[in-house]
Amino acid sequence: TGPTPPQPRPVWFEATPEGEVQLFTGPDSLKIRRLASDPRASIVVATPADERERWIAIAGPARVETDGDAARDLATRLAERYWDLDDPTRAQDLAEILADDWVRIVIRPDRIRRLSF
Repeated sequence: TGPTPPQPRPVWFEATPEGEVQLFTGPDSLKIRRLASDPRASIVVATPADERERWIAIAGPARVETDGDAARDLATRLAERYWDLDDPTRAQDLAEILADDWVRIVIRPDRIRRLSF
């Protein structure tokens, strides 16, 4: 088990055309174990500290998709967004990620809250 209450962790994520939010994680991660007992999830996205405050919180039922190829495709798209893959170190980091097993967590929002100043 992990800390109670659950502790937030930074994650890479992607909004889908269907209005869902997806991320990838290991099949044996604490996230997956928690979803097995309570299939709800949330994610909070905030601007960096040096920008004007804005955030969005999304919560809803979540499902685990076990198609490893789809999870690796997601990891590749997100690495291209967050990293410079022309950097050999980052390219190697991605290769190591892709060598592991992954699943996707897909959240269908039933509650969305926003704040912007």
